[in-house]
Order: sequence, then C-alpha cells, then structure tokens
Amino acid sequence: MRTKRIPAVIAALLLLLCLSACREGAGGQAPAPAPAPVSGPTDVRSEAPVRQTGPQTSETQASSAQAAPDEPDGDEEMMIYAHIGDDTLKIRPEDHSSAEAFLALLREGDVAVSMHDYGGFEKVGPLGASLPTNDERITTEPGDVILYQGDQITIYYGTNTWSFTRLGRVQDLSQTELKDILGDGGVEVTFSLRADAPSAGGEG
Repeated sequence: MRTKRIPAVIAALLLLLCLSACREGAGGQAPAPAPAPVSGPTDVRSEAPVRQTGPQTSETQASSAQAAPDEPDGDEEMMIYAHIGDDTLKIRPEDHSSAEAFLALLREGDVAVSMHDYGGFEKVGPLGASLPTNDERITTEPGDVILYQGDQITIYYGTNTWSFTRLGRVQDLSQTELKDILGDGGVEVTFSLRADAPSAGGEG
C-alpha cells in the first residue's frame, strides 16, 4: 500500500504544477512596455499665441507724432531780415548777448528805424531801445550790422575802424548791390524776424 501512494502523490503534484503553468500562459501575461516618447520639439512656448507688436508700434508712433509740437529743421538758421522798400536784406546774427537781446526785441514785434548816411560808409539810426554791448575794436566790412553805444544801429556799406558791437552781417550781397538798395540820403528800414515784408500800415 505504501509503495502505491508515492506515485499517486507525485502525480498530484505534477498535475498542480501543470495547471499553474497553464494559468500563467493564459492570463498572467507580462505588462506591455510603456510607449516610447515621441521624438521632435515639444516646447509649449512654440504653441503660445504670437504677440502682435506691429499695430501697437504704429499707434505709439502716431500718438508721439501728435504729442510733439512742430519744430523747425535743426539745420535751419535763425535769420534777421531788414526790409527796405521792395528789397530785403538777410542778416546772420552773431553769437553773443547783444545779438540775443536784439532777437528778443524782434520777437516782440518789428522794429522800424529811420536811417541816414554818416561818414560816407554807413547808414545809422536810433534803435528806440538800449541793448547790452559787446564792444571790441574792429574794422567793419560792407554788410556789417553794428550796435553803436547800445542804442543806435548801423548798416555799413564801407569800412571803418572803431570799438563797437557787431550784431550780424548781411548775406549774399556785394558792396555795390548793398549800396544800391540802401540808396542815398534817408531810408526807412524795418528789422524783422519775418522774411515777408511788413504791411504798408506798419507792423502786423
């Protein structure tokens, strides 16, 4: 009897092992491997909406243009104009306090001066105001506009050596042309910051 039970026990164990192996083959599959990561750029910033700066830049430029006042061209020089009848002398001012004071006076309005010949080399007349002087001893040239004693203004068509203040110089005219415009005897000269001649009725 003992020799017959041992094979039966072994057979039962083999059967159990076989059943276990069958269950693993049918339902005990190893888990599937995780999917490989997708290659290629995955930066989320590339998917973000692009900020449109074009219209904003245009609007900013437009608002800046509206806010900024019109300004003269940086290359444009300040000029003084002397109107004599139908002619106009263009005068480039000097760079000192006397010329600045004269410009400030002209900003308040045109200045008319009755001028007459003196010494055969200049037209001179009362300015009607007193300006600071920057006197130095100089020899004038035709076209020099001179402040004399602080309250008289002269336009030279000849030469003279003395101590006085040069306010400016007439541009683009020869001595002959300048003398023709100034003429002989008394002449009315209107100094202005405007290139156009003043009206016949006076300032304006």
